[in-house]
Amino acid sequence: MSAPLLVFDGDCAFCSRCAAWLAARGACRVESWQRLALAGDLGDLGLTEEQVRTAAWWVSDGAHPLGGARAVAAALRSCAGTPLAGAYRALGVLVDARPVRPLAAAVYAIVARYRHRMPGGSPACRL
Repeated sequence: MSAPLLVFDGDCAFCSRCAAWLAARGACRVESWQRLALAGDLGDLGLTEEQVRTAAWWVSDGAHPLGGARAVAAALRSCAGTPLAGAYRALGVLVDARPVRPLAAAVYAIVARYRHRMPGGSPACRL
């Protein structure tokens, strides 16, 4: 794998919009877990279908996959080439800071639970 990969739920409109937003601002690729599962690539990435059904995942060479808020933080840290890239990267560092991780994980869990009610969400987004 060359560029880091953000794995997201392609059936969720909110998740798809967030992934597209990150891809437009980052140096990462984004792929839906459904496409990766169909191609038989999830196992090669060290992920299971159970994992990807419940959270976004960040996969990069030589590192363990990161899920949930840590995946979002890693994607934010990969941002480049936009006027606000430094701010996005700083936000990613803050979200992944050890003292902030529990709060970030709790916020991620709430957003994931109610993603069908978020802007761009749909009934298909319901977990």
